[in-house]
Amino acid sequence: MSISTGSLSDPTSDLEIFAKEVLSALISDNLPPTPNNFALYFDRILEDKSESLRRQIGSILELEEDNHDDKSVELEKNLKQGFLSIKNILQLSATLYKNIALMEKILDKRKEEMKSVPTVAGASDLLSSLSNDVNKLSAILKKQVTHMKSVYDETAGIVRQVENETIFDNQYGVYNKRYLLTKLEQERNLIDEFKHKSSLITVRLSKETSSIIQSEKAQQLMIRTVARLLLKTSRRSDIVAHYGEGVFAMVLKHTDIESAKRASERLYDLVASSNFFLAEKEIQLRIAIGIAEMTAAEGVEQTLVNTLDAMNMADENSKLRYMVATSNE
Repeated sequence: MSISTGSLSDPTSDLEIFAKEVLSALISDNLPPTPNNFALYFDRILEDKSESLRRQIGSILELEEDNHDDKSVELEKNLKQGFLSIKNILQLSATLYKNIALMEKILDKRKEEMKSVPTVAGASDLLSSLSNDVNKLSAILKKQVTHMKSVYDETAGIVRQVENETIFDNQYGVYNKRYLLTKLEQERNLIDEFKHKSSLITVRLSKETSSIIQSEKAQQLMIRTVARLLLKTSRRSDIVAHYGEGVFAMVLKHTDIESAKRASERLYDLVASSNFFLAEKEIQLRIAIGIAEMTAAEGVEQTLVNTLDAMNMADENSKLRYMVATSNE
């Protein structure tokens, strides 16, 4: 797979000049050029620039925009609505409980009254009165149950919406597939604009390692260990996500194939040196790694297919630490 390299376009050169000015300002103010400080000075100095430059730089920054604030606001609204619905369910449950307790009291009262009824006619009247009480309460309970079902369905819908907006995989402590696909598409657009190189690797436990342990719980523990080690070896700019069924993906931004190979070597060695103990039995973990270079011409789906195919090929040969995907271009 090959990607042509190119120099930054003239509009981007203005961004280069501006970035150097920001860096100079940081140094002049005796501040460390950390990402947070740079971002702070970047925004502050940009405010004093011409409208055309602000518009030009703004269009470049839009390619990296995550819209996290908008998503967070929407998620917060859904969560608040969900909590309100749960509160309504609890209130309805409390009312139902009170009405059921009331019905029990009425039954107990009628039982005591029945003991002192001397005639059949009197007993019949008492039973008729009891029937009316039960019917009234039954109608109230049916309405409340119907209302509760409606609120429950509304709450379930909110929960589904929240799940659709999440970006985190709680099981493994990394990003989820939805977020991965979004970031892959975003990185593809950035590559198209700036002509840099980025790579994608996919990782999973080797079939040989998985076959050693039949216990699903033990296999999940091993997969979590792989996820933890992926996070440990990743850089701040890397994106580690669970693609599904124990397969993880890591987006290596501004990283060519050779650098991706070195990163894969480090990951492989780290996992291999982190032996797994189960019931006093030591299991040496092995992983399969697929590598592919991202291109603007090749879609996200095809890049993933290429990387997964390379990972499967590496898994078939125990002598390979990784396999580099071939491009379909």
